[in-house]
Amino acid sequence: MFNIEAYIRDIHDFPKKGIVYKDITPLLQDATATRETVAAFLSFLEGEKIDKVVGIESRGFFFATLLAQELNAGFVPIRKPGKLPYDTYRESYSLEYGEDTLEVHSDAIQKGEKILVHDDVLATGGTAAAACKLVEKMGGEIVQCSFLMDLSFLKGKEKLDSYKVVSLVSY
Repeated sequence: MFNIEAYIRDIHDFPKKGIVYKDITPLLQDATATRETVAAFLSFLEGEKIDKVVGIESRGFFFATLLAQELNAGFVPIRKPGKLPYDTYRESYSLEYGEDTLEVHSDAIQKGEKILVHDDVLATGGTAAAACKLVEKMGGEIVQCSFLMDLSFLKGKEKLDSYKVVSLVSY
């Protein structure tokens, strides 16, 4: 596999002091690197049938839509409250200091559909776990959760221990 880390730049003190933001725009700006990244994700799905790819707002949308296209699957956005125009299901989850909520259209996933859940970063795991709960509430069967990066020191994978979890880069 190509060196994906060469296309991820660190931005120190963004969005606030003490945070090192992992910027994936250099990866997205390079067509070959983007294709290689999609191919790497697909290699973990060989032999699997995927009906829908769920992308988590907002950076999860980038590769989720490309994966859906390659898998001949539908794309389902999971978004912050108030961003989707139709009836929704919602799932709230805890953050370090407070709570957040995700929503999905109520007709986006049918019972028994095979689902790939995708986001750019696995951090504490709260967002991904909430997305998985939404999928399962609708009757979807999660085949895999995929992430471009895993910030392993935050132990987010522990919240997803009942799923197959794939990350291309671990920090």
